[in-house]
Amino acid sequence: MSSTASFNPRSFPTRPRVFILSDISNEPDDAESLVRYLLYSNQFETEGLVACTSTWMKQKNPYPSADFFRSLIKSGPATYGMSAVGDDIPLSEGGKHLLARLEAPLEQPLWVLCWGGTNVLAQVLHHIQKTHSPASAAALRSKLRVYAISDQDDTGSWIRNRFPDVFYIASVHAWNQYGLAAWTGISGDRYYGFDHGGPDFSKMTKEWIKEHIQIGPLGRAYPDYMFIPEGDTPTFLYLIQNGLGVPEHPEYGSWGGRYGMTDVSGFGVAARHYSDVADRVTGQDGRTHFSNHATIWRWRDAFQRDFAARMQWTLSPDVSKANHHPVVTVNGNTGLEPVHIECEAGGTVVLNTDGTYDPDGDSLSFNWTHYREPTATQWWVEAEVTELEFKKLDDEGRKVEITLPPPEKCCVDLISGEARKKGQLLHVILEVTDNGSPSLTSYRRVLIQTTNEHLKGGRQGADAVGDIMQGFA
Repeated sequence: MSSTASFNPRSFPTRPRVFILSDISNEPDDAESLVRYLLYSNQFETEGLVACTSTWMKQKNPYPSADFFRSLIKSGPATYGMSAVGDDIPLSEGGKHLLARLEAPLEQPLWVLCWGGTNVLAQVLHHIQKTHSPASAAALRSKLRVYAISDQDDTGSWIRNRFPDVFYIASVHAWNQYGLAAWTGISGDRYYGFDHGGPDFSKMTKEWIKEHIQIGPLGRAYPDYMFIPEGDTPTFLYLIQNGLGVPEHPEYGSWGGRYGMTDVSGFGVAARHYSDVADRVTGQDGRTHFSNHATIWRWRDAFQRDFAARMQWTLSPDVSKANHHPVVTVNGNTGLEPVHIECEAGGTVVLNTDGTYDPDGDSLSFNWTHYREPTATQWWVEAEVTELEFKKLDDEGRKVEITLPPPEKCCVDLISGEARKKGQLLHVILEVTDNGSPSLTSYRRVLIQTTNEHLKGGRQGADAVGDIMQGFA
């Protein structure tokens, strides 16, 4: 691609509000995650950094000083779990700060990223319930968005059971069985032994980190890892504004993984807990791997290249000496939000990237994929979601044509066989990668709502999904 007339990088007019609870100094991974977080702080409105306890550090609350975050740093209760929650127990300084940010008259939700225990959050929720009317308390809870790195004290399950209306992302597994959690997909394949041969660990080795990350003033603060590197990082990778993730939709998938509603029964209070789902991903061994971990490690090459590039940004004030992300336009839309299209089943959709550019004038490559798992309602994705094919309309793939499945494949209820006017929501992911060093990838998600105006394709229903899928066995 030819050089742009002037340097014009991506801007972020709206930034997620972020409040971090961290058991930092327990082991190196929190400090590692904080280093990476600082590199992405231009994308967030950071509103709190609270040192908390966890099962791994029950009575200690130190936190390293940092001028940039000094006014945000508070201490949570220096005691473990539910021992910090009760009618006669005052809010900790961290709890007071979290309450103040939650009560701030702002429309944007507050993302509470839990790198350790959650007793600071539990304190605040208990206080709100005790001091506010039911309607006022519910309104405050509706502003919360929680992403917890499993349960690291006994308050996580208490919160989800006591306040099921809190938007809460967390892997659910037996105590301390972290190898079962989706978030370990960031780097835990060798330590925990999952998906053998699938993930590429080359950009997670201590040698790669030493060469690409532990450089410059900030990089030198990145410690060597002990168990797995950066176990807490998926909480904010989930919020990275790169055109891939949609924070209000954990089921869509992002660098921070993909999660689904734990309870969709619709009975009683509408529970908003999201837990692990699985993706099918072709690994470096050429085999298909199907796991919750794959929802994160599938993006590892891209988010590690991104990390290395941002660390380069810290080495010089001259922007021309570092690489920057492509800015992607699809069908005239240059934002970061998904592109929405409606199309009748069996019809065609043309996607055009005219206007896409690289701020540094680098050459660009275009890769289109059908992300099938977010559409599926069952485990057997291949039987439920027909794979889309992309027809290139130019040599580089800047413009493609997609033919949608016929109505019986995308606009019919799986069990009842009833034809629907609105069928499957199909997810198309565009990856645009430059040839800079390190190369950087930007994304756009295209959401294609299939329609069936004349209710074609209906069939006789069945009593069980297995009956429907017998023909696929």
